[in-house]
Parts: sequence; C-alpha cells; structure tokens
Amino acid sequence: MDDRAAGDRARTRQNGGMSDAARPWLTSYADGVPHDIETPTGSLYDLLHRSAQTYADHVALEFFGAETSYARLDAQIGRAAAALAELGVKKGDPVAIVLPNAPQHIVAFYAVLRLGAIVVEHNPLYTPSELEHQFEDHGATTVIAWSKVVGTIQGFAERRGVTSIVSVDIIRGMPVRLRLALHLPIPRARSSRAELRAEVSGVLRWDDLVAHEPLAASVPGPGADDVALIQYTSGTTGRPKGATLTHANLLANAAQARAWVPQIERGTSVVYAVLPMFHAYGLTLCLTFAMSMGARLVLFPRFDPDLVLPVITKRPATFLPAVPPIYDRLTRAADAKGVSLDGIRIAISGAMALSRSVVEPWEAKTHGVLVEGYGLSETSPVLMANPVAGNRKAGTIGLPMPSTEVRVVDPEDPMTDVAAGEPGELVVRGPQVMSGYWNKPDETAAVFVDDPAGGAPWFRTGDIVAIDADGFVSIVDRIKELIITGGFNVSPTEVEDTLKAFDGIADAAVVGLPDARHGERVTAVVVLEPGATLDERAAEKHVRETLTPYKVPREWHVVDELPRSLIGKVQRKIVRDDLLAQQPGQPG
Repeated sequence: MDDRAAGDRARTRQNGGMSDAARPWLTSYADGVPHDIETPTGSLYDLLHRSAQTYADHVALEFFGAETSYARLDAQIGRAAAALAELGVKKGDPVAIVLPNAPQHIVAFYAVLRLGAIVVEHNPLYTPSELEHQFEDHGATTVIAWSKVVGTIQGFAERRGVTSIVSVDIIRGMPVRLRLALHLPIPRARSSRAELRAEVSGVLRWDDLVAHEPLAASVPGPGADDVALIQYTSGTTGRPKGATLTHANLLANAAQARAWVPQIERGTSVVYAVLPMFHAYGLTLCLTFAMSMGARLVLFPRFDPDLVLPVITKRPATFLPAVPPIYDRLTRAADAKGVSLDGIRIAISGAMALSRSVVEPWEAKTHGVLVEGYGLSETSPVLMANPVAGNRKAGTIGLPMPSTEVRVVDPEDPMTDVAAGEPGELVVRGPQVMSGYWNKPDETAAVFVDDPAGGAPWFRTGDIVAIDADGFVSIVDRIKELIITGGFNVSPTEVEDTLKAFDGIADAAVVGLPDARHGERVTAVVVLEPGATLDERAAEKHVRETLTPYKVPREWHVVDELPRSLIGKVQRKIVRDDLLAQQPGQPG
C-alpha cells in the first residue's frame, strides 16, 4: 500500500486540485485500486494497435460464432482508414456512424479515429427527423450506415450536404454457415434476413472499403487533445446536444475502468457487448475498455436472452456491463430454461437505479458480483462505481473513480459547498470530463462553474446527491428533468413539442414515473382543444412517426390545465408530484 500511495503522489493529477484528505472516498477503495491514473497520451487508435501487437493471435471479436483476431482487426482498420482517406476524410472531419453492434462497427470506429477524424455515433433506430437534426448539427459529409438505415439517410442527404454513404451489411460479419442459412428460400430465413439487412443502391459498399490497400504507417494520427467523438445527449430544453470528447477523455475513462477492476486479467477476459455501442456507456466499456484489455468482445446486434444464453453456456462473460432490465430478463430467462449463469464474474450496472430485487437473484445464480455505477455522456461516461468488494453499498452509485474530484454544492449558488452529508448538486472534474458541446458555446458555459479556489472549472451534473462518511454517493433528486427509461435519456421538451403538433392537443407536459422494469416510464399529461377527445392510439402513432419508440408515452392523462410558473413555464415537478400522489406507495 505504501508503494501505491507513493506512486499516486508521483502522478500528475488532471486539473491539479484536491488533496487526498479532501477525497474521503479514497479510504473505501478496494485493494489494488490506485487513487489516480496516469495522464493519458497518444490516441484511441494507439490503444487498439498496442493490443494488436501484444495479443495478435487472440480473438478480439466474436459475432454469432465468427471470430476476428486482433491482428486481423488491426489490418481491417488500416484498409478502411485508407479507403476513407481516398474518399476525402481528413483530420478534424466529423464522420457519422449509424450501426448496431457488429464487427464492422468496431472497424469503422477505429478507422475514422486513425485518420484523426471525429466519430459521430447515432442510434440506427432513430426516426428520419431525429437523425436529420443531428446531421444538421454536426455537418458530417461522410456516413457509414447499416443497410437498413441507408434509405433514411438518402432521404435527407442532399439537404444536409452528405456526399458519401457507405452501406454496411452486418450479415457479412457472421459465419458462412449462418449466412447461407439466412439465404434459404423459407419464410423464417427471409424474415430474419429482412430484420438484418436491406437492398440498397447508389451508395458505396463497406466490403469494398476493407478490401483497399492498407494505410501507410507514415500517415500521422491524432494526439491526445484532439477531438475523437461527438456523443449526443438529451437535454431538458430543445434538441439533444453533442458532447465533444477528446482522445484523452476516452483514454482516461478506459484507464479508470481498468483500474477499478484489477481482478480482470489482460488478454484472457471475455466482455459481452449487449449494450448498444452508439450509447456512451456501451462505447466506453466495450469499444475502448475491452479493446484496451486485449479482451474477447462478444457482440450482440440487439439484446435478446435467446441470443445471449447459448453463448453463456459456452463462454461466460468475465465482465458484463448492462442495465437493470437486462440483468432481470437474463435471470428470469435462465431460470425458465434451466441455464446456469455461473461464471459471470463482474457485472456493472448503470443508467438507472439498481434494486436489491435484481442484485440478489443475479448474484445467487452467477456467484459473481453486480455493482451499480453512474455516469453521463459528458463524462465519457463513467464517473462513479461501487467497489468490486465486500464494502459495496446497495442503493448508492458508489465512489468517484480514480483521478475524479467531486463537490456537493448549493444548486442556487454553485460556488458554495453544502455542509458535509447534506444534499446538494453534484459538480465534478477529472480527465474524463468533456471539453464542451459541439458548436454550442452558450450551452457549454451554462454547465461549467468556476472553482472557488481558482482552479479548473467544475461540470454541473444537474443531479442532487448526498455523500456519506465513507464517501459513498447517493442520488436524492434530479434538477434536470430528463426521463431515464431502460437506460436511455428522453428529453421531455422533445416529446412535448411532438405532442403539441398533434390535432386536438393544446398543451402537454411529459414526465417520468417510477417503473419497476424500466426505471421510469414516459408519461404524457395533456390539455385538449375545446371539444376534442384523446385518441391514445392515434397520438402514440403520431409520436412514433417522429421519435424513436422508447420516447413514446406509455401512460396518458388529460387535465384541464397545467401548472405554470410566474413566467409561464410548465412546472413538470408539480405535474409529476400530482401524479405520484394518485399512486399511493410510489416514491416522489
């Protein structure tokens, strides 16, 4: 322990702020977890390339049984990068990726980064209007897209200046036997094939890109301070904003994750990618952390217990990042099918509260550990996690990660700390915190607050927390009115604007109500035009045509009027409290 402490003091701490004495959570760290990480250098591609050199013959990716070694993965990245450069992609250019979890996603991600270009991740299930808004915001002219989404992008490509569309057939990443089975002239095969691919024309083919001559090693790559990723995150006002993350931000978060689980050995671990990699959580713990560990990353294009359980019987996950509904569904499905989950060593849950009703059966079946963590897209995303040790505290979001500094402040005066143990707004800083929002200086300024001692600024999370004497953090409330359902963020404003465009709805407020399976359910409270009645099915159809399915309200209420502040703003907290008061036993 003395050597570790000496090493911690010798390290350069990002933002050079708090002493160890001002970080009480350090005493609760598990054995082997350092207080600080080394300052990141190099790029994310360097991270992958090092693993390819060290673990060349090890399996990097597994997709429906098809395996890709680290050496082959690195070679594919080099060829794809060369092809993208020939298309005109250069350092600093945003390149859109619209893909589910598949081997091509990893290759595309690192090929873009190899050139010093900027990855922009997108949810392939977004509606045309949701996707087009993001393209309008980031201005990417090159896009690498799942074949099923290509038609959507072609619909707005000319308007948004998109000049190159590369279509990806994810079936090509599967074993030959499965590809042949999917082309059998039987209804089930046709149905499965239609779910996974679409016929497209007038675009480039991904397979042609990865057949290109490799990129010359002399082509310079990016540096640690260059922007690597634009990650869109829902806000409480208007449309989602793009969090701008550097290579250093993402390298630091991968290093923090590695430091947190010293039990996991490099080169031998198995990580399941059941989380979508277009989401910040799945991106860091699968696309970067797993690759930095020389792990075998098992890819699932979507979460389905029937896809995951057969893999568990052959090769259990060493490390499984997911959200509570996934753990719950896997436990129930394993019970129903008589499948053992024994051997899944470490599971980390995020994006929503983790209850004992999920933890206890999971740990009983796996004989492993399931702990809760916390993060935001703006922080790469991991900020905190419970220790993977006996002192973990259920119901808390755990301890700040190494090199992460936190304060609890008065939300009305964020320069002032609240008394120890009292609730207040969580503000943070560390090497994983974003540089700002893409092309939005005013919104960036609004989420950072100066340091009272004159150090680096602090990022305002918008969450109300309390920290106990052992340094464990608990979320008490949210200032931000985001709804978190199934691990995804929903902006109330975005849904409200869509509802108010529906005939018969004069006004709307959208809130999240507690839901045992999804964390929160999207709930619409509407005021109708005089004489109108609410057709819930028609209203749902209208929302679904504009927004992705998880944003569609699951519950509807009609009221005469909505509570408003003196300046006329709808008071969603009052709306939510009123609904909870009608449901005895629910928490506020």
